Order: sequence, then structure tokens, then C-alpha cells
Amino acid sequence: MMGCAEVENEQVMKDLIHDSLLINRHYAIVHYDSPDERGIDVGFIYNPKYFIPKFSTPLFVPLPDENDKPHYTRDVLYIYGLLNGEPVHVFVNHWPSRRGGEEASAPNRAIAASVCKHSIDSITKINQNAKIILMGDLNDDPVSASVVKVLNAKCDLNNITQGDLYNPWCDYYKKGNGTLAFNDSWNLFDQIMLSSAFIEKNQKGLFFKQAKIFSKPWMIQQNGRYKGYPKRTYDFNKYIGGYSDHFPTYVELLKETSSRPASKEKE
Repeated sequence: MMGCAEVENEQVMKDLIHDSLLINRHYAIVHYDSPDERGIDVGFIYNPKYFIPKFSTPLFVPLPDENDKPHYTRDVLYIYGLLNGEPVHVFVNHWPSRRGGEEASAPNRAIAASVCKHSIDSITKINQNAKIILMGDLNDDPVSASVVKVLNAKCDLNNITQGDLYNPWCDYYKKGNGTLAFNDSWNLFDQIMLSSAFIEKNQKGLFFKQAKIFSKPWMIQQNGRYKGYPKRTYDFNKYIGGYSDHFPTYVELLKETSSRPASKEKE
């Protein structure tokens, strides 16, 4: 399953999953129109073979007015369903940008984070072992206040207690690795966090294995002012045929299966 940001509309997602290279996978989508001023949404793609959605809804992010005018951003997309038969809660995000400066815009991202936090707290109040995945373009790094203070996401696996959120991207960020670059500095805005129920490996259900940034040579700009950056589709009005100015991230989950005894060779 995959969370998507900067989605123009539902038709774009339908076109994607019906592309000739993907149509045989029989993907499906969850999408709602957001009130965002730029007209972009978030979306969710899943394989019905593995994930069965039971409920979904957009969660409104109530930003304060700007110059006495309403200010709107993307909703948070919430999906509840069964992943390999296990109940899982998914939050897909695209938090407000850093337009106007990181510090000045930080309160808006804190509001978006609090929308997620409120829902997560409601879930864990009922079940501290709930399996929760929070993903998206947060426009903040793993060390930003919205992530550390509002979500209370933790980086140290040894410090995870029941009901906590684990953020596996801190080490990547501290080593200078990121998903997008600006002025020769890397940020890691594209994060996926997991609730504590995914951390214990000695369980029958799905558990966390590793987190990765997906970056291949063909996804990297080879020349010009963006050399070494993710290869974007447009350089302002100039089409350069890339994919995105962000690298995607992903996590791998494992599940123990019953081992099959090796067959005996015929004598």
C-alpha cells in the first residue's frame, strides 16, 4: 500500500493504477477532495489481495485565517482496514509548506500534527496495542517540533513503550541523508512512523524490519543547478522529464509463517 501526496484529483490516481504497467496488479484507491488552496490532495493506493479497507474519512486541518481570510490546507486521510487480516490504522499526510519561512510556518504543521495525534490518542486509549501507520510529506524533519513534541515520535527503539510512535528516520537525517534538497542541504520530509505494536519481533502478526529511502540513478538529476538532487518533472516552466523533487520512502514489514518441511530426495 502507498500514500500519495500532491495528487491533483481522483482521476489522476485512477489513471495511474490503470496504466499498462500496473493494471494487472488490480490496485484500488482511496481519495477525497481536500479544501486545499492549491487544489492538491492526498491519496492512498492499495492491493486488495493484501489490504481490505473497512472505513475511511478525511480529517480537516483547521488552520488560522491569513489576513482575515480563511486558510485551507490538505486534509489528513484516515483509513482503517485489514492488512493480511490484521486491523491497521493508516494516516496519510501532506502538512502545510514552509512558505514564509520554517519558523513562521511551524505552527501550521503543529496543527496538522495535532490532528493526527488526537486521533491516534483516541485509538490507543481503546487499544494500546493498535497497529498504526503514519506516513506522508510532513514538510518537517524527524527532529522538528511537530514530530518530536506534538506527535511525541521516538527515534530510539530501546526507548519505545506501549502506545508510542517509532520514527525510523532519525539516523538517516543525522547522517545527512534526505528525500529532498534545497540550497545544497538535505531535508527528510517524507517519513513513515509506526506504533509500538509493530516493534516486537516475537509475535504472530506483522512487525517492522527496516525503513529505506528509494533512490535510483535514473531518479537523480545528472547536470545543471539541481545536479545530485531528485530529478523533478519541471524546472519552473521548463519540462525536464523527471519524476519528483522528492525521493519516496518505504518500510518493510515481516510476518512469521509456518515453515514447510524439506522434501526428501528420492533414493
